[in-house]
Amino acid sequence: MQQGMDPKKIIVTILMLVGSVLFLLPFFWMLSASFKLEGEVFTYPIQWIPKNWNGYENYKEVWFGQFPFYKYYWNSIKVTVATTVISALVSAMAAYGFSKIQFNASKYLFIIVLATYMIPSQAILIPQFILYRYIGLFDNHVGLILLSSFSVLGTFMLRQFFMGVHNEYIESAKIDGAGHWTIFTRICFPLVKPAIATYAILRFIWTWNDYQNPLIFLRTDKLYTIQLAMQKFTSINGSFYSLIMTAAVSAIIPLLIIFVIGQKSVIEGIATGGVKG
Repeated sequence: MQQGMDPKKIIVTILMLVGSVLFLLPFFWMLSASFKLEGEVFTYPIQWIPKNWNGYENYKEVWFGQFPFYKYYWNSIKVTVATTVISALVSAMAAYGFSKIQFNASKYLFIIVLATYMIPSQAILIPQFILYRYIGLFDNHVGLILLSSFSVLGTFMLRQFFMGVHNEYIESAKIDGAGHWTIFTRICFPLVKPAIATYAILRFIWTWNDYQNPLIFLRTDKLYTIQLAMQKFTSINGSFYSLIMTAAVSAIIPLLIIFVIGQKSVIEGIATGGVKG
């Protein structure tokens, strides 16, 4: 006999729905304010749908006005995409090496690498700053990309998935004469692709939202990323909240696109990790 719906599940679902709406309200208000005239931003009660639409002028001013966002958008896209690709590839290769290549002291070396994750990034800012000034990587995008291209967390995360690849596949490939690069690219990489996609999405979000590294290692205005541009834009237009909300909406658009495109890969990667033996 078919049982009715569990009342506890119904209550939990309703509570989660209410919580989701509450979490999304600030975003909806920000989106609404970006299409309003300045005088209507703080009207009470809140006008979720603007009476007088001014979105075209707001977005035109933000993207092509005195402080054009499209320049800083390009900087952030360049830095974020390059960092994501390099970091995902390097982390995957390191994870493969630590999980599938046996050599003396491999476990101890992995422990040493993992131990570096306990060092706060703020603690090594001054040595990094001095080193970058000395080798000529200060105040350019190449240096900023290299800062986040090597991730202990990414190596540890992907190593867990590489360990789930059965060694029989690797042994069979070795018998056929395949080297480590062939095994990595044609056997292991496709099997852990959801995990790599998940890490790449996380790295993209972390790099796009990074404020500390660009603040310390960039000085030239034309090299600023979107986060530094937001701070400068806010200081210039601090009294124009419609423009600030427009800039904020513009800054999170890539994150929303990445989430929509990559949510399937994230879910698949979580599911893959959940069913591993």
